[in-house]
Amino acid sequence: MLAANDSRGETQTYHIKSGQGFMIFPNQITTYVSDNHLPWEYVWIEFDGLRVKEALSIAGLSIDQPIYKARLKDLREDMMQEMLYISNHSDSAPFHLIGHLYLFFDALLRSITPEQQTNSKKLRDYYVRESLAYIEQNFQNDISVEDIAKVCGLNRSYFSKVFKEATGKSPQQFLLTYRMIKATELLKLTKLSIGDIGNAVGYANQLHFSRAFKNEYGISPREWRNNNYK
Repeated sequence: MLAANDSRGETQTYHIKSGQGFMIFPNQITTYVSDNHLPWEYVWIEFDGLRVKEALSIAGLSIDQPIYKARLKDLREDMMQEMLYISNHSDSAPFHLIGHLYLFFDALLRSITPEQQTNSKKLRDYYVRESLAYIEQNFQNDISVEDIAKVCGLNRSYFSKVFKEATGKSPQQFLLTYRMIKATELLKLTKLSIGDIGNAVGYANQLHFSRAFKNEYGISPREWRNNNYK
Protein backbone atom coordinates (compact mmCIF):
# COMPACT_ATOMS: atom_id res chain seq x y z
CA MET A 1 0.00 0.00 0.00
CA LEU A 2 1.14 3.53 -0.81
CA ALA A 3 -0.14 6.68 0.89
CA ALA A 4 0.89 9.97 -0.75
CA ASN A 5 -0.31 13.54 -0.86
CA ASP A 6 -1.61 14.78 -4.23
CA SER A 7 -1.37 18.20 -5.90
CA ARG A 8 -4.02 19.56 -3.53
CA GLY A 9 -2.14 18.33 -0.47
CA GLU A 10 -4.72 15.63 0.24
CA THR A 11 -3.58 12.11 1.13
CA GLN A 12 -4.46 9.40 -1.37
CA THR A 13 -4.13 5.66 -0.79
CA TYR A 14 -3.07 3.25 -3.55
CA HIS A 15 -2.99 -0.53 -3.38
CA ILE A 16 0.06 -1.69 -5.34
CA LYS A 17 -0.18 -5.02 -7.17
CA SER A 18 2.41 -7.32 -8.73
CA GLY A 19 4.02 -5.77 -11.83
CA GLN A 20 3.16 -2.23 -10.80
CA GLY A 21 5.43 0.61 -9.77
CA PHE A 22 5.02 4.04 -8.27
CA MET A 23 6.67 7.42 -8.60
CA ILE A 24 7.57 9.59 -5.61
CA PHE A 25 7.92 13.25 -6.52
CA PRO A 26 10.20 15.87 -4.90
CA ASN A 27 8.92 17.20 -1.56
CA GLN A 28 6.02 14.73 -1.64
CA ILE A 29 5.04 13.18 1.69
CA THR A 30 4.63 9.41 1.31
CA THR A 31 4.36 6.22 3.30
CA TYR A 32 4.46 2.73 1.87
CA VAL A 33 4.26 -0.70 3.46
CA SER A 34 4.27 -4.18 1.95
CA ASP A 35 1.67 -6.88 2.49
CA ASN A 36 2.32 -9.08 5.53
CA HIS A 37 1.52 -12.25 3.60
CA LEU A 38 2.94 -11.25 0.18
CA PRO A 39 5.86 -8.88 0.90
CA TRP A 40 7.29 -6.75 -1.89
CA GLU A 41 10.47 -7.33 -3.79
CA TYR A 42 11.27 -4.07 -5.54
CA VAL A 43 13.95 -1.93 -7.16
CA TRP A 44 14.14 1.85 -7.18
CA ILE A 45 16.29 4.67 -8.54
CA GLU A 46 16.43 8.41 -7.99
CA PHE A 47 16.89 10.79 -10.92
CA ASP A 48 16.42 14.39 -11.99
CA GLY A 49 17.24 16.58 -14.98
CA LEU A 50 15.87 19.05 -17.50
CA ARG A 51 13.92 16.45 -19.50
CA VAL A 52 12.48 14.46 -16.61
CA LYS A 53 9.18 16.36 -16.51
CA GLU A 54 8.65 15.83 -20.23
CA ALA A 55 9.44 12.11 -20.04
CA LEU A 56 7.16 11.53 -17.05
CA SER A 57 4.35 13.41 -18.74
CA ILE A 58 4.62 11.16 -21.77
CA ALA A 59 4.62 8.13 -19.46
CA GLY A 60 1.40 9.40 -17.89
CA LEU A 61 2.96 9.76 -14.45
CA SER A 62 2.18 12.74 -12.24
CA ILE A 63 1.74 13.56 -8.57
CA ASP A 64 -1.99 12.82 -9.05
CA GLN A 65 -1.34 9.64 -11.07
CA PRO A 66 1.79 8.08 -9.58
CA ILE A 67 1.03 4.41 -10.35
CA TYR A 68 2.56 2.55 -13.28
CA LYS A 69 1.79 -0.96 -14.57
CA ALA A 70 4.00 -2.72 -17.09
CA ARG A 71 2.04 -3.90 -20.14
CA LEU A 72 4.69 -6.45 -21.15
CA LYS A 73 6.70 -8.62 -18.78
CA ASP A 74 9.91 -8.54 -20.86
CA LEU A 75 9.93 -4.74 -20.86
CA ARG A 76 9.36 -4.74 -17.10
CA GLU A 77 12.41 -6.99 -16.84
CA ASP A 78 14.39 -4.56 -19.03
CA MET A 79 13.45 -1.70 -16.73
CA MET A 80 14.52 -3.67 -13.67
CA GLN A 81 17.85 -4.64 -15.24
CA GLU A 82 18.63 -1.02 -16.12
CA MET A 83 17.78 0.11 -12.59
CA LEU A 84 19.99 -2.60 -11.13
CA TYR A 85 22.81 -1.67 -13.49
CA ILE A 86 22.65 1.98 -12.44
CA SER A 87 22.51 1.03 -8.77
CA ASN A 88 25.45 -1.39 -9.06
CA HIS A 89 27.63 0.96 -11.14
CA SER A 90 27.17 4.23 -9.28
CA ASP A 91 30.88 5.03 -9.68
CA SER A 92 30.71 4.93 -13.50
CA ALA A 93 31.08 8.06 -15.63
CA PRO A 94 27.98 10.32 -15.55
CA PHE A 95 27.28 10.07 -19.28
CA HIS A 96 27.52 6.28 -19.06
CA LEU A 97 24.87 6.23 -16.34
CA ILE A 98 22.71 8.74 -18.20
CA GLY A 99 22.77 6.38 -21.19
CA HIS A 100 21.39 3.56 -19.04
CA LEU A 101 18.81 5.91 -17.56
CA TYR A 102 17.55 6.61 -21.09
CA LEU A 103 17.41 2.87 -21.76
CA PHE A 104 15.27 2.59 -18.61
CA PHE A 105 12.97 5.34 -19.91
CA ASP A 106 12.85 3.67 -23.32
CA ALA A 107 11.59 0.43 -21.74
CA LEU A 108 9.19 2.41 -19.56
CA LEU A 109 7.65 4.27 -22.48
CA ARG A 110 7.44 1.18 -24.69
CA SER A 111 5.63 -0.76 -21.98
CA ILE A 112 2.74 1.64 -21.46
CA THR A 113 -0.70 1.74 -23.08
CA PRO A 114 -1.12 2.13 -26.87
CA GLU A 115 -2.20 5.75 -26.45
CA GLN A 116 0.89 6.50 -24.43
CA GLN A 117 3.00 4.65 -27.00
CA THR A 118 1.89 7.28 -29.49
CA ASN A 119 3.24 9.89 -27.10
CA SER A 120 6.48 7.92 -26.85
CA LYS A 121 6.82 8.19 -30.62
CA LYS A 122 6.26 11.93 -30.26
CA LEU A 123 9.22 12.11 -27.87
CA ARG A 124 11.44 10.30 -30.39
CA ASP A 125 10.19 12.59 -33.15
CA TYR A 126 11.12 15.54 -30.96
CA TYR A 127 14.68 14.26 -30.59
CA VAL A 128 14.96 13.80 -34.35
CA ARG A 129 13.59 17.30 -35.04
CA GLU A 130 16.08 18.78 -32.59
CA SER A 131 18.97 16.92 -34.22
CA LEU A 132 17.93 17.85 -37.76
CA ALA A 133 17.65 21.51 -36.80
CA TYR A 134 21.13 21.37 -35.26
CA ILE A 135 22.58 19.74 -38.38
CA GLU A 136 20.93 22.32 -40.63
CA GLN A 137 22.39 25.17 -38.58
CA ASN A 138 25.86 23.70 -38.01
CA PHE A 139 26.71 21.35 -40.90
CA GLN A 140 29.44 23.76 -42.03
CA ASN A 141 31.22 23.42 -38.68
CA ASP A 142 33.37 20.60 -37.31
CA ILE A 143 30.53 18.79 -35.54
CA SER A 144 30.40 15.17 -34.38
CA VAL A 145 27.63 12.71 -33.58
CA GLU A 146 28.40 13.30 -29.89
CA ASP A 147 27.72 17.02 -30.41
CA ILE A 148 24.35 16.30 -32.01
CA ALA A 149 23.38 13.78 -29.33
CA LYS A 150 24.33 16.24 -26.60
CA VAL A 151 21.89 18.81 -27.99
CA CYS A 152 19.14 16.23 -27.51
CA GLY A 153 20.37 15.31 -24.04
CA LEU A 154 21.07 11.72 -25.13
CA ASN A 155 24.13 9.52 -25.14
CA ARG A 156 25.61 8.64 -28.54
CA SER A 157 24.50 5.01 -28.76
CA TYR A 158 20.88 5.64 -27.81
CA PHE A 159 20.67 8.74 -30.00
CA SER A 160 22.09 6.82 -32.99
CA LYS A 161 19.49 4.08 -32.49
CA VAL A 162 16.59 6.56 -32.32
CA PHE A 163 17.87 8.57 -35.29
CA LYS A 164 18.34 5.53 -37.56
CA GLU A 165 14.91 4.15 -36.69
CA ALA A 166 13.36 7.48 -37.71
CA THR A 167 15.41 8.33 -40.83
CA GLY A 168 16.78 5.01 -42.07
CA LYS A 169 20.31 6.40 -41.87
CA SER A 170 22.90 6.65 -39.14
CA PRO A 171 23.67 10.19 -37.95
CA GLN A 172 27.08 10.00 -39.67
CA GLN A 173 25.51 8.97 -42.98
CA PHE A 174 22.83 11.63 -42.75
CA LEU A 175 25.32 14.40 -41.95
CA LEU A 176 27.53 13.33 -44.86
CA THR A 177 24.61 13.23 -47.30
CA TYR A 178 23.34 16.61 -46.11
CA ARG A 179 26.77 18.19 -46.58
CA MET A 180 27.08 16.72 -50.08
CA ILE A 181 23.64 18.03 -51.07
CA LYS A 182 24.68 21.51 -49.93
CA ALA A 183 27.93 21.09 -51.85
CA THR A 184 26.06 20.31 -55.08
CA GLU A 185 23.97 23.44 -54.62
CA LEU A 186 27.12 25.55 -54.34
CA LEU A 187 28.77 23.77 -57.27
CA LYS A 188 25.74 24.39 -59.43
CA LEU A 189 24.85 27.94 -58.41
CA THR A 190 28.19 29.62 -57.59
CA LYS A 191 31.69 30.04 -58.97
CA LEU A 192 33.37 29.28 -55.67
CA SER A 193 36.49 27.13 -55.86
CA ILE A 194 36.29 23.44 -54.92
CA GLY A 195 38.34 24.18 -51.80
CA ASP A 196 36.02 27.01 -50.74
CA ILE A 197 32.96 24.85 -51.27
CA GLY A 198 34.49 22.04 -49.25
CA ASN A 199 35.24 24.49 -46.45
CA ALA A 200 31.68 25.85 -46.66
CA VAL A 201 30.22 22.41 -45.98
CA GLY A 202 32.55 21.44 -43.13
CA TYR A 203 35.71 20.13 -44.81
CA ALA A 204 38.86 22.11 -44.07
CA ASN A 205 40.86 19.72 -46.25
CA GLN A 206 39.99 19.85 -49.97
CA LEU A 207 41.27 16.31 -50.56
CA HIS A 208 39.00 14.92 -47.83
CA PHE A 209 36.05 16.80 -49.32
CA SER A 210 36.72 15.54 -52.85
CA ARG A 211 37.07 11.97 -51.61
CA ALA A 212 33.82 12.16 -49.64
CA PHE A 213 32.02 13.72 -52.61
CA LYS A 214 33.22 11.01 -54.98
CA ASN A 215 32.18 8.29 -52.56
CA GLU A 216 28.69 9.80 -52.51
CA TYR A 217 28.20 10.59 -56.23
CA GLY A 218 30.78 8.48 -58.05
CA ILE A 219 32.51 11.46 -59.66
CA SER A 220 34.69 14.32 -58.43
CA PRO A 221 33.23 17.72 -57.50
CA ARG A 222 34.84 19.25 -60.59
CA GLU A 223 33.31 16.66 -62.90
CA TRP A 224 29.93 17.13 -61.25
CA ARG A 225 30.17 20.89 -61.77
CA ASN A 226 31.10 20.48 -65.43
CA ASN A 227 28.05 18.30 -65.95
CA ASN A 228 25.60 20.45 -64.02
CA TYR A 229 26.83 24.08 -63.87
CA LYS A 230 24.35 26.59 -65.29
